[in-house]
Amino acid sequence: MAAIATRRDLWVTALAVGWRLRRRRWWIRFPFLPVPDSGYLRLRALTAYGDPDAPPVPADVIAWLEWCRDDASR
Repeated sequence: MAAIATRRDLWVTALAVGWRLRRRRWWIRFPFLPVPDSGYLRLRALTAYGDPDAPPVPADVIAWLEWCRDDASR
């Protein structure tokens, strides 16, 4: 996501959170990448925006990553 590319202070947090959200046994199913399950992403979009197909708002992603970073430092 382009919004994260400009925030070097969030790169490590974004990688750590992305790793935690990876699909279980990701190496077994195509596309063989450690990405979140599409059903989980649809649920998060539904709860956040009321539409399971809504793309994430970059400002929301940045705010969430900042919250994750700050919460982990406590």
